Amino acid sequence: MSKETYRRFDPWRAAPVVEESRQMVLGGHYFTVDQVSYDSRDIGHFDRYILHKNNGDSVGVIGLTDDGLIPLIEQYRVAVHRWTLEIPAGHAIRQGERPMEVAQRKLTEEVGYTAAHLTQFCRFINTPSYSTQYTALFFASGLTPASADEAPEDLRSSVRYFTPEEAYKMVINGTILDAKSIIAIQRVYESPNHMVQD
Repeated sequence: MSKETYRRFDPWRAAPVVEESRQMVLGGHYFTVDQVSYDSRDIGHFDRYILHKNNGDSVGVIGLTDDGLIPLIEQYRVAVHRWTLEIPAGHAIRQGERPMEVAQRKLTEEVGYTAAHLTQFCRFINTPSYSTQYTALFFASGLTPASADEAPEDLRSSVRYFTPEEAYKMVINGTILDAKSIIAIQRVYESPNHMVQD
């Protein structure tokens, strides 16, 4: 098979389908679900269920403490029936809350730190086959413990600390399976000096 292509990749070229109708079939706080009817020259009429993420991008934030450790949150995830280790993450809870503000809030709420610097280093589509959800990832540096009135008191039992090397090994051996956490940990592991701000 030839590895040559007949045209440059263009993500915005004309769509091969035409949307005919759309109806919301389920509404919720985090997501809504639409039933969408399409027509395609190649395969004709078909329907799809499209998941829409509400309140803008999801946000994840990975940080390094002054002693070079990554704080991860241990939590039980009902949908997959398992405990996970993840970077702090969430979404906007008020109109106009920006992704960087979400990152700072979730860093404080979930692992008990505030950051002097936040830098977005990645944005990805979670599941483009059926969802409009994007996730923006931030690196947090200049971490200081949050005050008692900012962070929940029960954080201590849920936060785990790992070196980038330890976290990376857990990605490789399948202990960490959460996609946003895998992307963030690999980035910090592969280029720790580029992530740290002076």
